[in-house]
Amino acid sequence: MGTPVPARHPLRQLFGALTEKSFTEHLGWPDLNVTGYVSNLLVDFTRADHLYKIRNQQDQPVDTVVDLLFESEVLFQAQSLDRERAVHQHIGDFTLFMAGLFPEYLRRLKTASLIYHKDFLVDYVKTGKRSYGIVAQMADEASAGEPPLFKKLSDNFELCVTGLNFVRSDLDRMQDPAYQKARDLLFN
Repeated sequence: MGTPVPARHPLRQLFGALTEKSFTEHLGWPDLNVTGYVSNLLVDFTRADHLYKIRNQQDQPVDTVVDLLFESEVLFQAQSLDRERAVHQHIGDFTLFMAGLFPEYLRRLKTASLIYHKDFLVDYVKTGKRSYGIVAQMADEASAGEPPLFKKLSDNFELCVTGLNFVRSDLDRMQDPAYQKARDLLFN
């Protein structure tokens, strides 16, 4: 799965800043564990091989939530708990990413023209919330008085989606020619 994006890469810095701003300023939720996890998720998912990193028994990338659920619920019995946890974490990550950054894709899934898509009846928010909850139950994250990361992600899934909606808005705004011109004037 290729080399990871270096810690000091500008993409990590950009997504880190946008995520922290969105969650802190817009949502009033300055949780560095959550914003760090979400910004790393954004960086990781810039690579298609990470977005579709779960592979089936035929070694093909799994690209639908329905098939990911199949991998987690049916096939895990013959495999390890680590595999089940990894698949559920990926389901949470994938559904959060898609619901937060590409809500128009999810709306399009529900239209009659895409009824053939396997995820037509999948509620990405409920599924992601449930998968992060399963990961939280399986994790042995112990912290004094504060819920573990995946419990927070599960309990606040909708808030995380909203935070990613703000990140998306900022990314869209950054592509605006007026923004580019103002940026050039400030930094040149």
